[in-house]
Amino acid sequence: MQAADHTCPPHHRGNIFLVGLMGAGKTSVGKVLARLLGKAFIDCDHEIERTTGVRIREIFEIEGEAGFRAREHKMIAELVTRENILLATGGGAVLSRENRDLLHRNGTVIYLRAPVKALLRRTQRDRARPLLQVADPAAKLTALYLQRDPLYCEVAHLIFDTSNQSVRALAGQIEAKLKSIPVNAN
Repeated sequence: MQAADHTCPPHHRGNIFLVGLMGAGKTSVGKVLARLLGKAFIDCDHEIERTTGVRIREIFEIEGEAGFRAREHKMIAELVTRENILLATGGGAVLSRENRDLLHRNGTVIYLRAPVKALLRRTQRDRARPLLQVADPAAKLTALYLQRDPLYCEVAHLIFDTSNQSVRALAGQIEAKLKSIPVNAN
């Protein structure tokens, strides 16, 4: 675990936002952590699919990545206004400065970080990830990591490595860290 170089998390509305690349554990860790913290778990991609009635892969095919990112921004803007949620964002949510600002201002942002080798192992059989449907998924994941890691670090209040521990152990570590941070009076 590594703490980011930011001030203490704002605890605004009691929200927790998970960021990280696909396969980092945002959904699996998020579900367990939400139960531990008594928060409602929301997966941003699943919310987009639920409200549009279309799979993410199909949105990418029809509207392209730009169309999907516009939908994602609209969804994040709505979700951060809710209270006491744990939100697993999509891996590319941080590409938008507006999304980073919304997340950072409206809750505690936790970056779940894993090396590319671990991410590749976790995603290699998943056909629902449009950005990995390429000839060389390892090269694609490496490029995504190099592009997005600085953005995840910028927006995060806390950073946790997810590569060598179970989902439950990691969720327990995050819970303990969050409980050890004094609540701000903002």
